Amino acid sequence: MLKRLLYVASTVAIVAGLWGLSERLMFGHESAAYGSYVVWGFWVAMYLFFVGIAAGAFIVATLDYVFNVALFKGTGRLALYLTLITLGAGLLHIWFDLGHLERIWKVYLQGSANSVMAQIVWGYTTFGLLSLIALILTFRPAQAKWLKVLMAIGIPLAIFLSGAVGALMGVQAARAFWHVGLFPVQFPFFALASGAAVMMGALGLFGDPKDARLPQQLWVLAVASIALQIIKLYFLWADFSQSLYGGVPQNVAAVNEVMFGQYWWGFWILQIGIGSLLPLIVLLLPGMARRPQMVGWIGVCLLIGFAVARANIVFPALTVPELDALISAFQDSRLQFAYFPSVMEWALSAGIIGLATAAFLVGYDRLPLAPRGSEA
Repeated sequence: MLKRLLYVASTVAIVAGLWGLSERLMFGHESAAYGSYVVWGFWVAMYLFFVGIAAGAFIVATLDYVFNVALFKGTGRLALYLTLITLGAGLLHIWFDLGHLERIWKVYLQGSANSVMAQIVWGYTTFGLLSLIALILTFRPAQAKWLKVLMAIGIPLAIFLSGAVGALMGVQAARAFWHVGLFPVQFPFFALASGAAVMMGALGLFGDPKDARLPQQLWVLAVASIALQIIKLYFLWADFSQSLYGGVPQNVAAVNEVMFGQYWWGFWILQIGIGSLLPLIVLLLPGMARRPQMVGWIGVCLLIGFAVARANIVFPALTVPELDALISAFQDSRLQFAYFPSVMEWALSAGIIGLATAAFLVGYDRLPLAPRGSEA
């Protein structure tokens, strides 16, 4: 029943996405709500969210193919498949955010080695190819040695890339909200938490209930999620408390914008309530691992919280003017500090998410991604 609903929902989302795509291709960024002041919007936040999942899912796959953890034997292929799907979703989001889509080749042939952005593009290209080859090798048991080598190489690459997106923002000295040393450090933890959450969702909602290891796998992922969630909340507290105590006006304004400004509901209700506190409370309940569907939905709640957290990193910093006079100096619809994604942005993003969901469902139904029944 759940699969049927998801097939229908993903089809509707893809149709909406096709409309958003046509708007994006015909009118460029005219239908987007971002402009010259808020230059990064919803798509950048979704890019950070999905590539974080990709890096985290890859690390989860290494439990099977590098560290030979018996409990997770047979789950690596599913984790690698999720890596490729989410990586594709993230890169599609950031591609549509580019001013000129057709100029993507320039970063490969004319990119500067000193550019953090170029390093990230080259890194994700390598990471994607490595993950694809690794997934293909999982279907060829005779190549297990090469698979282990590739997966081992991918571990530092996944950590570097997940930290690099934090560095991409952290190196911008003009934005006090981002320019903190904690930023590149936080993102690998966020990625690991996202990887654990997506596996909780996939195994909890679609795992084979006949697999005797499923409750134990979910219990381990739940414990990991709790630990990583506490670390994530600690980073959040450290970041906000230092910003407020430091008293740098632009930084204080950005923190206040997150907690009490136009995005307060996203922070308190979605990120803290549904995405953090609810999973912590539910996962701490005794016997929860024996209820895979419930654990799966908690994984979804965690992912919602992580997605909103990425948005709260991107938007608020840009909605605070570097100079107060900028608010009234120029008047134009593209020169606004208030931002909320437009219908076109939502539609295109929904289409990408629908495409990723459909790819997961088709792959799960058609490919031997996870052990079934007696195979476990």
